[in-house]
Amino acid sequence: MGMWIEEVLQKNKKILALSPMADMTDSAFCQIVRRVGGADVVFREMVSSEALIRENQKTLGMTDFVEAERPIVQQIFGADPLTMAKAAAIVMEHAGPEGIDINMGCPVYKIISNFNGCALMKEPERAGAIIREMKRAIGETPLSVKIRLGWSDPDEFRKFIPVIEDAGAELITIHGRTKAQGYSGKSDWVRIREAKKIARVPILANGDIHEPHQVREVLDITSADGVLIARGALGNPWFFRLTESRIQNLNSRISIDERVRVVLEHARLHSAQYGERGMVSFRKHLSWYFKTNKVGFEVEGLKVMREKLVRVNTLGELETLLSDFLK
Repeated sequence: MGMWIEEVLQKNKKILALSPMADMTDSAFCQIVRRVGGADVVFREMVSSEALIRENQKTLGMTDFVEAERPIVQQIFGADPLTMAKAAAIVMEHAGPEGIDINMGCPVYKIISNFNGCALMKEPERAGAIIREMKRAIGETPLSVKIRLGWSDPDEFRKFIPVIEDAGAELITIHGRTKAQGYSGKSDWVRIREAKKIARVPILANGDIHEPHQVREVLDITSADGVLIARGALGNPWFFRLTESRIQNLNSRISIDERVRVVLEHARLHSAQYGERGMVSFRKHLSWYFKTNKVGFEVEGLKVMREKLVRVNTLGELETLLSDFLK
C-alpha cells in the first residue's frame, strides 16, 4: 500500500478526499480546500496522457501545484499502456505528486469514444496492462484507479477489481453507477459494500454524497475506507471540516461573513492563476458558493446578488459587490 494512503489509514481514520473534477479541481480550488481544512488528500482534475507526451504546455501547466496542496494525487486518462506510463513519468518529474490516479470511470462520450475512462472496464486486459506499465514507471509512488460499477452490468466490478489489483492498483475509488446510467438514477452504496468485501486494497466510496451528514451514512452502509467527494465540495470547501464535526455530532454552519471571506480568497488565487480574464471562469464557482442549499439558511437579497455575481468581470467588481452585500 502506498505512502499517503497508509499515513491516513494508520491514524485509524477514514480517508476524506476531494474528487478530481474537470475544470474545477485546479490549484486555486485545491488550495482553498486545504486552507479551510479537513481533507486528507486532494485529487487534481484529469489530464490527457496523449497531450502530456506531445509536450502540450497547457496540459503540463494543469499539473502545477503549490506545496500547500500536498498530499496531492494527479489523475491521468488514456488508453495506451506505454503512453500512460510515459505521461505518468512526465508528471512525476514535473510536479512530484504523492500519487497518480487512473481514470477508468469517466462516462463522458468525448473521453470513452477513444477507449479511455469507463470504456476500459470493457477491456480488463488493457486496463491491467496500463496499470502494470504505469507502476513500472512510477516505482514506489502509490497508483490508484477510479472505476464505476460497470459499463452496463452493475456487477462487472466483481471481475474487474481482482484484475486491477493483480496488476498493481493500490487504492480503488468506486462510483456507485454504471456507465449506462451516467449521472442519473441513484448511486448504489450497497454494491459498493460488495466491492469492499472482495477488494484486497482500500476502497473509497463515490457518488451522491452531497452533504457532510451523509458521509457517516455512506461509510456505515459501505464499510469503505473513505469517501471521494465531488460536487458536494463545490461551493462548500468546508465540506471535509463539517464532516469531521458531524462525525463527532457537532453541528456547525458557515456564516455569510466567513463564506464571503473565503470566496474572495479563492477569487484572488484564481486570478493569480489565470490572470485578468480569470474572473469570467470564476463565475462557475460563484454560482455554487451562493446556491441556497450550499448556504444552508435564508439570506435576504441572495437571489438578486446571485444574478449580479454571474456577470462579474474583474476582481475589483467582485470585491465591491460582496462588501456591499455584507453591509
